[in-house]
Formats: sequence, structure tokens, C-alpha cells
Amino acid sequence: MKRPKLKKASKRMTCHKRYKIQKKIREHHRKLRKEAKKKGHKKRRKDLSVPNSAPFKEAILQEAELRKQRREELRQQQKLDRLEEQQKRRNLDTDSDIKPSDEPVKEELGQSKAKNKTKSGKQNPKKMYCQELKKVIEASDVVLEVLDARDPLGCRCPQVEEAIVQGGQKKLVLVLNKSDLVPKENLENWLTYLNKELPTVVFQASTCPKSKRKVKKKAAAFRREVCIGKGSLWKLLGSFQETHGKAIQVGVIGFPNVGKSSIINTLKQEPVCPVGISMGLTRNMQVVPLDKQITIIDSPSIIVSPLNSTTALALRSPASIEELRPLEAASAILSRADTRQVVLKYTVPDFKDSLEFFTFLAQRRGLHQKGGSPNVDSAAKLLWSEWTGASLNYYCHPPTSWTPSPHFNEKTVSDMKLGFNLHQLEKNNAHSIQVLRGPRLASSVLFQSSGLTNGIIEENDISEELPKQKVKQQEKREDCGDSDDQEGAEESGEASSGLCPEEAWQVQPEELPADKITKEEDNAYNLSMDHS
Repeated sequence: MKRPKLKKASKRMTCHKRYKIQKKIREHHRKLRKEAKKKGHKKRRKDLSVPNSAPFKEAILQEAELRKQRREELRQQQKLDRLEEQQKRRNLDTDSDIKPSDEPVKEELGQSKAKNKTKSGKQNPKKMYCQELKKVIEASDVVLEVLDARDPLGCRCPQVEEAIVQGGQKKLVLVLNKSDLVPKENLENWLTYLNKELPTVVFQASTCPKSKRKVKKKAAAFRREVCIGKGSLWKLLGSFQETHGKAIQVGVIGFPNVGKSSIINTLKQEPVCPVGISMGLTRNMQVVPLDKQITIIDSPSIIVSPLNSTTALALRSPASIEELRPLEAASAILSRADTRQVVLKYTVPDFKDSLEFFTFLAQRRGLHQKGGSPNVDSAAKLLWSEWTGASLNYYCHPPTSWTPSPHFNEKTVSDMKLGFNLHQLEKNNAHSIQVLRGPRLASSVLFQSSGLTNGIIEENDISEELPKQKVKQQEKREDCGDSDDQEGAEESGEASSGLCPEEAWQVQPEELPADKITKEEDNAYNLSMDHS
């Protein structure tokens, strides 16, 4: 049987008809554009989020949010300043005697300004950190001082330890976090040295990527990660709680980026405290109940005293890369590291000084400026971020002879060890070191510790500067090349404090005026750009 032919209409058309349709479509689109132009309707930009493949996505979003908050705070501050100026002009126009009706206006302005300052957090954040740290120490029965196992002595703060000793019947326990980044032999030597003074726990906190936090069972994501020393710390706190006879509160303190929040998340098996690559994420005390008998308290970082050495400031202060020159901070770290091992670690040729090393490192990592010259500052920031992060393997030797701290004596040391099962702790630490997969001694970089790091716990020791003075200083730094501006500054008696543009980068982001923030935003990562 013959197959019937399908009779379908052909889609072909004459060129005259096709061109006529295209012309009609163009005229229609032109008409729509004209009408939209008359109405003033603008095409809404598609708000695209940062793609998941972008590096440092979380840091970019946090910076954008902080920039938005700062811009809003500055607008409110400028609005209040304008109101004050208007009120002053009105008062100048009137008689010298202040009328009774003007007093309520001034009071309202002062109250609104004070409220705005408290809301926008214009008070010095370092003073807030000291207040929160004091609250944590006062509320705690046991204080865990978290140390970076790569430099345990440099992570101890004598001022905070002395405050804990003077606080009464409080126990101080040392936690050697990041133990997987040092060789086992070095870890054992440090454990022997620190155990002579205080109970010490070997620990490796588990880290959970943010992508895994979207899983319904958050605890399961943490169980899959490697964690060492959790059982040892649990048993130590449990034994003290039993001897104490009632529920206890455990405070966690330490310098920035030693892993305080990571330890709490590991014990809780949930991401209850914010963690990240950047330093100083925890800003307020946070109470986390572990069980019915033990409550743990997270605290902000200890403020580093500016009287410390350049190396201590570079490693322990989150703002050190902003307050110091990047080259100066990174050179201070490099000067205390073994030169031969640094050359092997970064696979660069032998260098004479730090500037030559950063030039080689920039060429090795492809960090170039316009014109092809190596970007030395970027290489310095790269080395600083690696040494303050949790990826580089370096270690330092404990002191040859043990000398007790000045705020400790034999009675204090014995009191600190009372209530703890030290025999069980020693067994658990030995098991933790055996299970750890530390790096080899040859693949790690030897580092010379700068000793104890001084911290600030008293609010009066923090120097505070008025926001208006900071804005004036920043404006002078920007205009220090202008002779007219310098003459005007000399008349006001402030030209002596003017700085050159080379030092303008030292100002922290929260101190920038509005025009500087807008310039900064133009060069920042644009969240609304098309990444396709």
C-alpha cells in the first residue's frame, strides 16, 4: 500500500513579505521606546548575586554590607551636623541671650545625636571588646585560653592571665589548637613545657565549609570532619563539674584567629558561632549551652597593645595590615623565620633582603602591576595572610629552661590544677598526639617566637579620637600636596599633624569620610554586574 503524502503548508515566504514584517517590528519597538522615554521609565537592572565560583564570595558580601552600613551612618551624621549648623546660625541671628524656646531644641538635637551614636556604634569598638571580655571572665568558672600551637608563647597574654588569677576561684586551662600544623616532636615538647604551669589540652578543631551548612542535619556535617581532642576536653570539664558540685560556665578567650569559635562549634557540633578567614569576627559575648551542666561563652578577641614588637602586631592584630605598611609587617614576620626553609617552602631563589624576596615571590605567583613590574605590596599581603591563616606549617621551639610567669607562684599553680583529673588528661593528650597527622619536620618552617604578647583589658588604656578629628586628618592626608590647604591648616594649628598620601592607607575603613567611601565603592566589586 502506498504511503499517503503529508500536505503541510510551506513556511517559505517572499522577500517582500519578510522585509515588510521586519520593518513593522522595528517601528513597533521604536514606538515603545519613545513612550517609555516620555514616561521616564528606566529599565530595571537585574540584581545578580555573586556567583558561587567567585573567590572570597563571603568576604565580598560582608564588605558590601559593611560599606552600606557605613554609608548610612555617615548620612545620618551629616544630617545631624547640618541641623546643628542651622541652629547655630539661627542663634547668631537672634540676640546674644538664649531664649527659653531654643533650649528644648538643643536638648532634642543632643539626645538624637547620642541615640544615633549608640545605634550606629560610633563608640570605639576596642572599648566594647574590653567590656565584653571582662564580662566573660567575671561570669566564668573555668577560662579556656586558646593558643595557636605554632606559636603558643606568643598567644599568651600576661595581663589577661593576671586578671583571671586576681578574679578569685577561677580555673585557667590552656588549649593548643591547630595542633595538626606542627610536627609531633615539637608538640610534645610544648606540652611538657606548658603542663608545668597550667593544665593543657591538645586540640584540632573541625572546620565545616559553608556549603555543607545547608544540610538539614547540621551535626552530621561536623561529624564527618576530623576533630581531635574533643573527648579529652569534655572529660576535663566534666570531671571539674563533678568536683564543683553544680553547673559551671566556661569562658573561651584568646587573640584573634586562634580558633575560639571553631572550638565551640566543634564541642556543640553545630555552627553556632561565626567563623571565617578574616580576623576578629566575634564582636560580642555569646552564651552557648553544651548540656544541662556546662555552658560555654564565646568572647571577642583580646586587644593587642601597640607597645608590642612589630612581629607580634603583625601576627596577633586583625588591623595590623591596615595600621602598618604591608611590607613592614611581612618583613617583620620574615625576619624571624629560617631563611633556608622559607626558600624551600616558597620555591624562590636565595634572597639578600625582604624586598628581594617579595620581588621573587610576586614573580613566582604572577602578581604584577601595570607595565609588568612585580607588585611587592601584594606579595607582602599574601605572606601576611598565609602566616596568620590556618594553612601554613611553621613551628617554634619552647624555651630551654622553664621560668614561671610573674603573676604565677607555686600556690597559684597548684590551685589551678585542683579539681581536674590530670592523670586522665595526660593519657588523652598522648592518644591525641598519636592520632594526629602532623607535618614532617623538614617540610615545616622554623620560626623564632617574640615571647608573650601584651594585651589591653582596661578601657582607659585605649586612646580614643573624635570622629570629626579623624575626618579632618583624612582630608588633610588627601590634600597634603595642595599648598593652599596646607596654609589653611597652619592657620588652624593643625598642619603639623598632616600626613602625606603614602600614609593615607593606614586609616581604617570606618574612619573614611563620605567622599572617600564613594571613591572606594567605585573600585569595589560590583554586585550588579553581569557575570555571564
